[in-house]
Amino acid sequence: MAVTESVQPETKPTHPGYFCIVRQGTPEQYCSKLIAERDYPKGSVIAELKGLTPGPKRYSSVQISKDKHIELNSDLVFMNHSCDPSTHMDTDGMAVRALKDIKTGDELTFFYPSTEWDMAQPFDCWCGASQCVKQVTGAKHLSTETLNNFVIVEHIKQLLAERDQAQA
Repeated sequence: MAVTESVQPETKPTHPGYFCIVRQGTPEQYCSKLIAERDYPKGSVIAELKGLTPGPKRYSSVQISKDKHIELNSDLVFMNHSCDPSTHMDTDGMAVRALKDIKTGDELTFFYPSTEWDMAQPFDCWCGASQCVKQVTGAKHLSTETLNNFVIVEHIKQLLAERDQAQA
């Protein structure tokens, strides 16, 4: 019986000097994170969203319109959710922007429902923020009042308006 060995290829960082992946746990645990490798003042662009591949809604995709998703094809896929995010995934301007001053070594996070209407893979949130939504299922499942506490993209605003008008 032959034994085969699976070797994962070495991958180069997609944005060296900007941010890096800190791998923790097993891949199935989804506990790796993205860490800033330099300071970013509030409002600055951390990364432009380029080299994206259209695809189906998946746990790794980002929603960019009412009905379209993309794969980031970069280390940005390791950016975790937080209800007190350090960044905004600005799919309207196709950039990741700092929501607050970020220092070297800080984790880069974004509020997943800011782009996602209905999550492909919902999960319990354990970010510990005072405004924590507790379960990340997508903007569709949150009140407009709750979402008004966050920076959200235009397609989520439009979907919220449609939902709220249908419920009126």
